[in-house]
Amino acid sequence: MGNKVVTKGKYRIGFDLGGTKMMVALFDADFKILASHREKLKSRSGPKTGIEQLTEAISQTLADAAVKPEQLAGIGLGCPGQVDLDKGVIIEAPNLGWRDVPLKQLLEKIFNCPVVITNDVDAGTYGEYIFGAGKGGRCVLGVFPGTGIGGACVYDGHLIRGKSGSCLEIGHIQVQSDGPLCGCGRRGCIEAIASRLAISAQIAMAAFRGSAPHLLEEAGLDLREIRSKTIVRSIEAGDAVVEKIVRDAARKLGNAIASVVNLLAPDIVVLGGGLVEALPKLYQKEVGDAIKSEAMKAFTAELRIEVAKLGDNAGVLGAAALIV
Repeated sequence: MGNKVVTKGKYRIGFDLGGTKMMVALFDADFKILASHREKLKSRSGPKTGIEQLTEAISQTLADAAVKPEQLAGIGLGCPGQVDLDKGVIIEAPNLGWRDVPLKQLLEKIFNCPVVITNDVDAGTYGEYIFGAGKGGRCVLGVFPGTGIGGACVYDGHLIRGKSGSCLEIGHIQVQSDGPLCGCGRRGCIEAIASRLAISAQIAMAAFRGSAPHLLEEAGLDLREIRSKTIVRSIEAGDAVVEKIVRDAARKLGNAIASVVNLLAPDIVVLGGGLVEALPKLYQKEVGDAIKSEAMKAFTAELRIEVAKLGDNAGVLGAAALIV
């Protein structure tokens, strides 16, 4: 089956709002990017400053392509945290320091066009479903390990959601009742075990013990410096313990995903995020092997494990495609 988007022959804006950076892109009716803009977000300056920065980025992108706001079919925006999808309100985005921000209402007033607000992982998964690794799927599960672990699912063309907010909090599936403390306040969530942050913490301990000399030389023990590319260089340089830590985490992530496969029976699982992009073969193998080992055979016989194809464009494409 093909995945289709209703277009109106107008332009549309896709916006990916992250905890530290943002990206905006202007698309034509065929989803060709006409102009785009990326910059670091002044996230801790408060929502007023953040919204001003967001608005300026949209205006600049429109100006770069000589498109006026009245030519827009709409603006789609994916953002982190809890979102009231119907009202378009950011209820709480801890990484931004925003609470109860009526973003849909504010942007519609400024640009005088329809605005769709969604969760950032929902937007990325929808982008991969329409244009990328999930294209042609009936049920597509997206899993994005990063600082946390985000999840989303498109079923028969529609994002699965709760009554007013997004769902599929895969990162908070409990896999170890007495496990490490998670940011949500509970113990043993897969996010506390297999996110990039959790992996980096384990690697830092290994480096402290002297087991990862190449990584220690490059990044020291600072978690902020143990990024995806740093981890890859460490593995390539021969830090065997680093590769073992990543493989173990990927397998545990696959075990958690297997439970979701048993519930939803997806035909495609899309893996994304910086660490997956940096180590695609490793993640595809370890996660795929774990899913096929732990999920019911009836649900894995034709299941495809794919690595996301769109990179940073997934969020802006998915957000823009939600405008109908």
